[in-house]
Amino acid sequence: MPVICLMGPTASGKTAVAMRLADAFPFDIVSVDSALVYRGMNIGTAKPNTDELQRYPHRLVDIRDPDETYSAGDFVRDTNRLIDEIQSAGRLPLLVGGTMMYFRALTEGMADLPPANTGVRDALDHEAEKLGWPAMHQKLAQIDPQSATRINANDQQRIQRALEVYELSGRTLSAWQLETPVVRHAFKKFALSPEPRAELHTRIEKRLDQMLEQGFINEVKSLMKHSDLKRDHASMRAVGYRQFWSHLLNEIDFDDARMKTLAATRQLAKRQLTWLRSDQEAVLINPLKIDAVDTISAYLNSIM
Repeated sequence: MPVICLMGPTASGKTAVAMRLADAFPFDIVSVDSALVYRGMNIGTAKPNTDELQRYPHRLVDIRDPDETYSAGDFVRDTNRLIDEIQSAGRLPLLVGGTMMYFRALTEGMADLPPANTGVRDALDHEAEKLGWPAMHQKLAQIDPQSATRINANDQQRIQRALEVYELSGRTLSAWQLETPVVRHAFKKFALSPEPRAELHTRIEKRLDQMLEQGFINEVKSLMKHSDLKRDHASMRAVGYRQFWSHLLNEIDFDDARMKTLAATRQLAKRQLTWLRSDQEAVLINPLKIDAVDTISAYLNSIM
């Protein structure tokens, strides 16, 4: 039986659909979200609350501190292991989220790169503090010009990863990526694609205002007190966190932070929808007109 994927843009209602499916079928939920992996980032990521997580445990939630990294390769390794564990227990994996890079890496395959190494990363960070990341990009260009061409000179995370791979393996990232990727499982993809778009935009704005009412600014303030956390860490690239970090430093006012967050969230949703509609294997469901649970349940009942 294929592994069920429930994909969709931010604020499309994926979590609610997943929980209803878990009520009807023996599903174990695996989160496919690059922000939900981080502890202490609850409100701004729309993380399921404590009661929901007790009733519907989500794998790959709260597994990293916000000053740590979590790559697509980490996700693929962890998720393949979890799929095997869940299926061995006689249950069904349900992969739910909106991080399309993770879905692509898992369902289309990626090179089995060396796992992250804290010592190597710390050394690269120390070197970057002295030289700057543009200089580190130049270093990458000398080692691996193909990767350097694809990676922006200011993209610290990807520059660091490409250099780390070379340090650990003696092979360039581009050489690793030439290998034929291995896909270990079969997948059936369902994608929530709300139309009209204006309704999704309304949902996004409403959810942002709810987050602010629930104390999102205090959550960012608490994260800023984390001695090892900087706003250029991967976790702080999650929509809203960087904008309200700037607000708390008095770089922008509240209204500007709110509008920048709203615009960034809408842009994220647009990119997610573009990716979903380009995926020829995904069954698109408009949740504003069709009950996604009924559609997915009908498929499951036809093959079980």
